Amino acid sequence: MHKLTLRVEDELVDSAKKYAALHGKSLSQLVADYFADLTRQPTEDEPLPPLTQSLTGLLAGAEMEDAEEQYKKYLEDKYL
Repeated sequence: MHKLTLRVEDELVDSAKKYAALHGKSLSQLVADYFADLTRQPTEDEPLPPLTQSLTGLLAGAEMEDAEEQYKKYLEDKYL
């Protein structure tokens, strides 16, 4: 186990501590759970979150390819 130091605004820390207490967890456990969730690989039979499910199929076929190209161009313009 590693010790981790984060720089976070005081108000955010206070809010996070209150949230953790309401859910019966420590702030450290809350952060560890969040990191675990970020790196977890979804399984094939796991349903998509409702928001993601509502967006499924919104961009398809040629539109999707065009959207991907537009996003790549946006990133190139932003970072190059």
